[in-house]
Amino acid sequence: MSQAFHTLPAPLPAAVLFDMDGLLIDTERVWFAVETQILADLGASWQADDHARLVGSSLPVAAELIANRAGGSVTGAQIAQLMLDGMREPLRTATLLPGVRDLIDELDDAGIPRALVSSSYRVLVDAALEGLAPLTFDAVVVGDEVSNHKPHPEPYLRAASMLGLDPTDCVAFEDSPRGADSASAAGCMVIAVPSVAAITPSPRRRVVASVADIDLAYLRSLFD
Repeated sequence: MSQAFHTLPAPLPAAVLFDMDGLLIDTERVWFAVETQILADLGASWQADDHARLVGSSLPVAAELIANRAGGSVTGAQIAQLMLDGMREPLRTATLLPGVRDLIDELDDAGIPRALVSSSYRVLVDAALEGLAPLTFDAVVVGDEVSNHKPHPEPYLRAASMLGLDPTDCVAFEDSPRGADSASAAGCMVIAVPSVAAITPSPRRRVVASVADIDLAYLRSLFD
C-alpha cells in the first residue's frame, strides 16, 4: 500500500518592513527639487549625482553636506529646517508607487503585519501617512526617534521588536544602499528596489526593478 506524502508550503514572512521615501512613495525627485532650490537661494549649485550620494541618509547628515556645499553661510540645523519646511506639503499629496497597493492588499488578506521604517523625521512621516490614509502600519520607526540611523541596524531591530518578532523572520523593502545595509545588518531578508543608487545583491538580498514584481508567492519563495 503506497503512502502519500504532502509537502507543506514554505512559510510566509512574519512581517514586512517598508522604507518610505523612494520605496513606498515617489519622493526622491521632490527631495532633489527642494535641495536644489535651497542651494540656488544660497548661490550654490546641486546636481543629481549630489542627491544620489545622500539617498538613505539621516536628515542631519544630509543637511550638513548641503550646508558645506553652500560654503558655510548657513548651519546644518538651518538647512535641516528648510528641508523639513519644503517637504511637508508635498508629502501630503504623495501617491503610492506601482505595485505597493497590490502587495499591501495581499499582506492584509494573509494577515501579515507591516511596519514603516523611515529615515525621515516624524513630522514628514506623519504628513505622508495623512495623505495616504486610510493606509496604516502596525509599527512606525522614524529618523528622529532612533539613536543610530541607517546603515546602523537599530531602525530595523526596533521595528521587529515593536512587532514582537525576530528580524530574521521578516522581509525588509529598501530603495537605498544605506537602507539595505541597515536591514541586512539587522538580519532581515532584504528586497532592494533601487530608486537612485545601485544596490548590490547578496544571498539574503534580492534586487528587483519594482515592487510590482513582488507577490505572496515571491515572498514565500524567500523562505524555501
